[in-house]
Amino acid sequence: MTSVLKIEGMSCQNCARHVREALQAVAGVEYAEVDLDAGWARVKGEGMQVNALVKAVGRAGYAAEPAEVGGAEVAAGAGWRFNVVFALGVAAILMIVEHGLHAGMAGWFGWLSLAAVLPVQVLCGWRFYKGAWQQLLVGQANMDALVALGSTAAFALSVYGVLAPGRVHHLYFSEAAMILGLISLGHYLEARVGEKAAGALDQLMRLAPQRARRITKEGKEETVPLSALMHGDRVVLSPGDQAPADGEVIEGASAVNESMLTGESAPVEKATGARIYTGTVNVTGRLIVTVTGVGEETALARIIEVVRRAQGSRAGIQRIGDRVSSVFVPVVALIAAGTAIWYGMHGGWETGIINAAAVLIVACPCAMGLATPAAIMAGTNAAAKRGILVRDGSALEKCGRVTAVLFDKTGTLTEGRARVEKIVAVGGNEMEMRGLAKGLAERSRHPYSMAVAQYCRDAVAVELAEWREERGLGVSGKWNADEVFMGSVNALRERGLPVDEMAAYSGTVLGLAVGGRLRAVIELVDPLKAGAADVVRRLGESGLNVYLVSGDNEVVVAAMGAAAGIAAGNVFAEVKPEEKAGIVERLQGAKERVAFVGDGINDAPALAQADLGIAVTEASDVAREAADILLLKADIEGIPEALGICRATLRTIKQNLFWAFFYNATAIPLAAAGLLPPVACAAAMAVSDICVIGNSLRLLRLARK
Repeated sequence: MTSVLKIEGMSCQNCARHVREALQAVAGVEYAEVDLDAGWARVKGEGMQVNALVKAVGRAGYAAEPAEVGGAEVAAGAGWRFNVVFALGVAAILMIVEHGLHAGMAGWFGWLSLAAVLPVQVLCGWRFYKGAWQQLLVGQANMDALVALGSTAAFALSVYGVLAPGRVHHLYFSEAAMILGLISLGHYLEARVGEKAAGALDQLMRLAPQRARRITKEGKEETVPLSALMHGDRVVLSPGDQAPADGEVIEGASAVNESMLTGESAPVEKATGARIYTGTVNVTGRLIVTVTGVGEETALARIIEVVRRAQGSRAGIQRIGDRVSSVFVPVVALIAAGTAIWYGMHGGWETGIINAAAVLIVACPCAMGLATPAAIMAGTNAAAKRGILVRDGSALEKCGRVTAVLFDKTGTLTEGRARVEKIVAVGGNEMEMRGLAKGLAERSRHPYSMAVAQYCRDAVAVELAEWREERGLGVSGKWNADEVFMGSVNALRERGLPVDEMAAYSGTVLGLAVGGRLRAVIELVDPLKAGAADVVRRLGESGLNVYLVSGDNEVVVAAMGAAAGIAAGNVFAEVKPEEKAGIVERLQGAKERVAFVGDGINDAPALAQADLGIAVTEASDVAREAADILLLKADIEGIPEALGICRATLRTIKQNLFWAFFYNATAIPLAAAGLLPPVACAAAMAVSDICVIGNSLRLLRLARK
């Protein structure tokens, strides 16, 4: 189920993060998406209670109520635009009058300034006062409290100067307005820049067209809204059309651009039986497609869900910023109070109050709060544009710790499209053996079975009773009271069947046994992917140990490993699917941090056991993977790229945290010493947020590489 809440009290991206984390902590919530400018949150989960969501937001210091998302889109930063124009406009006019007319401390100028800035303090400062008050009601304090205290201190001191002439040496009305204007400008720019960081998700959400051309029962074409499409409908795709739903081509041939999903720029040829995904673009010919998936059933919807979950996720390193932020505001308030008291006792209360206001304004917990989520958002978006889906923030950290990469051979290091080279009958009729092989293979989806069924397509399939498939071993059935089995050498040997005649074959072979006797040998080839050796070399150059595991016989796997450039001691052969997780565990016992690369067909245990699971998959299989990283290109050349993007994202998080800490550690003492006036502090605080987001946005360049 999906629930939408109207949220009040959010003033910055850090507030949106707090709301998102509060919602995600509620039982049953899968992920939450928060729109700061529109003021709503969309929550998806199972068994969650709306009242629990509202209470969770309330405990975080914000107000929430059930709502519907509708109306026009809200431009990023729209809520801050009035503050920027009004506050900075008033401040600019007052500064021109003060310095142009040398009004200074003239009595009339003081009253004019009070009349001009009071509306600024009320209208532009209200958002900060409200946010600070809501947080205080739940025993917390955020950046709004610091801004409200700082700007109010400057304004109140100036009012005192107007009411008691000669008691203060300068009026700070223009500074008070400038503070609110500059901080609002910082929030405005933060929202605009943050919108760019979330660009990939927005692009994905806009891929599906709003209408489709459906073929009626009478054979005519009609244009219908997307919501009217159902399973089994036939739709027409002309050159330039976007697919409105997932489907299967039933007529025509064309090249289809799938770059928006896979990151692969070259169009993919499609003919009868090929899969079509929502949002992909038909390039050349005319296609007729049967709808197989609509709405949330489509591959595009599942990809969007993965990206949303990743952007809303937390990384363990974020705990550092959270711990500091939790005590930051009270500590800054104490420093400001100490500054005011110290100057009041030694130099004058006016200087103390202004320096204390500077301390309050220059402190920036937002930069620390944004350090991790901004980088995760930019990094996962860059990866998504390259056809790489990162499940969550923890996957980024796992990439930074990986020391070894373990490849499953079939479908990852090899093409995964095995083909039968020949079938050799051993005491029997070859066509009869082909019929038996086809009868056993055609119901299985294993790559080897599919290759056998394709090779024997012209044979008449033998009807079998009690057909069953034993994962990783083979397929069996009953024929004329005899048991028929087709499987690997190891599987035949374990069943006590003769395998001596299969020893003469050095490639990948399957045996076909009838009634306990070997009746045919099936030789297959599954060539190494063209870029496999280069991928292994690049991984080795980056300091990673590369391993290979396969269920094939030792001779085949050793030859494949040598061709790929993998050391002989790093090759594991004749390993059953359920034993692959044990290989991962053995390497982990040898102090390796293992990234397992599999095709997801029977690799879920190994993917889950590994420190980092990487699945080379198709877009339609996204929902069922147990991996941390999904490569939609089905191409291992994306593995070094995926690891590179994740490591760059983790590096950016560490940079953001360092500079956020460094900024506060440097700026607060300077403000306390009077070396940074309040206006400069307001500008510096705004710049700190923008720098953190700007540094994160550098990751988007990786989407073009």
